[in-house]
Amino acid sequence: MIMTRHTISVLVNNQPGVLQRVAGLFGRRGFNIESITVGESEEQGLSRMVIVTIGDDKTLEQVTKQLYKLIDVINVVNLSSHPMVARELALIKINAKPERRPEVLGIVETFRAAVVDIGPDTLIVQVVGDSDKIDAMVELLKPYGIRKLTRTGATAMIRGSID
Repeated sequence: MIMTRHTISVLVNNQPGVLQRVAGLFGRRGFNIESITVGESEEQGLSRMVIVTIGDDKTLEQVTKQLYKLIDVINVVNLSSHPMVARELALIKINAKPERRPEVLGIVETFRAAVVDIGPDTLIVQVVGDSDKIDAMVELLKPYGIRKLTRTGATAMIRGSID
């Protein structure tokens, strides 16, 4: 049984309780959700969930079939079976006394990130990219002292003209 990372797009009616039912289905199947993002879609009244999970292909197939049985689920697409673009956003608050800021700003520039807040002894850095990019930046900032870290989870779509 080969466990792989799957990114799934689920188009749903924008109704109370849909997120809970979808997440519950994953839990009952023994799938851990690594990240889930939900927001409006291109169609009014519909939301898109992008779920990142790890599991084998057979279990993913069963989860997909079960998702379609939920009344508010319109469409399910395994994005990771196609070339796709995936991005996360992270906000990282780090210790940064004025004398250490030039070093930190060098890292920020290298990652094409941005400083979005400056405090007397801290900086908040915003970085957008794939999970590996964010993980790499976090590792480089650890020696400065990360005070808080928050990540959005992935959002993704298929490249090119395929919907």
